[in-house]
Amino acid sequence: MNGTRLNAHLAELSAFGRNPQGGVSRVAYSEADRQGREYVTRLMRDAGLDVRVDAAANIFGRRAGRDPSLRPILIGSHVDSVPEGGNYDGDVGSLGAIEVAQTLAESRTTLRHPLDVVIWSNEEGGLYGSRAALGELQPRELALTSNSGKTVGDGIRFLGGNPDDLASARIAKGAYAAYVELHIEQGGTLDREHVDIGVVEGIVGIDQWEVTVEGFANHAGTTPMDQRRDALLAAARFVEAVNRVVRSVPGRQVGTVGRMQAFPGAPNVIPGKVVLSLELRDLDAAKIRALYTRIHDEADAIARDADVTFTFRPTVENVPAPTDPRVRAIIADAAKALGLSTRSLPSGAGHDAQDLARIAPTGMIFIPSVGGISHAPKEFSRPKDVENGANVLLETVLRIDAL
Repeated sequence: MNGTRLNAHLAELSAFGRNPQGGVSRVAYSEADRQGREYVTRLMRDAGLDVRVDAAANIFGRRAGRDPSLRPILIGSHVDSVPEGGNYDGDVGSLGAIEVAQTLAESRTTLRHPLDVVIWSNEEGGLYGSRAALGELQPRELALTSNSGKTVGDGIRFLGGNPDDLASARIAKGAYAAYVELHIEQGGTLDREHVDIGVVEGIVGIDQWEVTVEGFANHAGTTPMDQRRDALLAAARFVEAVNRVVRSVPGRQVGTVGRMQAFPGAPNVIPGKVVLSLELRDLDAAKIRALYTRIHDEADAIARDADVTFTFRPTVENVPAPTDPRVRAIIADAAKALGLSTRSLPSGAGHDAQDLARIAPTGMIFIPSVGGISHAPKEFSRPKDVENGANVLLETVLRIDAL
């Protein structure tokens, strides 16, 4: 694997949507996204791939195999970013996959299986490209406004897709022999423990609720403390309860209240209503349900004590997506054969791989994120770690091909 070339491509891709903070704002469906996709499409063609854009604006590039009757192997990631994001999230996996194809072409190596490289569209906005591949992108979502300012439907069309024909983007279950995605960890475990490669056990389930606390808004100066129905005070107790419940059991589960808004929001009015978020993540859906039940019970107790009401409205439910045990073993063996240290760990962030895991044996390869920083301009992975990850991806593809 040509690590120097791969890291040079990462630097070149970072020019599209570069922001003053040193990262990128290459949000999906923006002009910067279009330019970045043109750049990676050019690299795909230079690597000898036969390139097409599907109806959801996913980019696919195929390298033919010796036996066209065999199912293709799929590798890739995404190149869109969050606003004021970094230069490695998605990019490492996308350019690493292209480098695999380039290396095979330069070494005149033809796999038994066809090889597909994919660049998923609008991963950061909600896994739109990979959800379209499952046939789960709903018509109503096409009218939603993306971070680019365009609707999803207009954005897909802007990138060369066809939102009127999304059914053609669907990938049948079993169509691929395997899907493997290289990615930065987006956490600090590998960097902190000085481990070269993370073998991902699965992508965590993510459940979110909108929680509404209702008390009674009243004058802050004339209402005695013992006669208040303060929704914000009850909400604060709820936030503490979430932290306490989630930390009370062993495991790697996490719980977060990341948004809170008090109404009417005046300094001299006791808050009568608070709307906040609740998010729970874990690899075990049963544990998420158990934690939610305990948190709901805590909310009921707070409601009785504070004379308020709690209402929970589900907003997001992403089921856990375990990776395929055979693919995990192949990744670990490939890394060890290259003299690299490994560690099994879950992905606390969402990825297109969680969708692909429902239709193909799926694996993910993590490389260290320095300081655990991601979704920020200071996101960084060392050039050698990028090269290591791409080499493990190449070796993994070769081993899957040999099965």
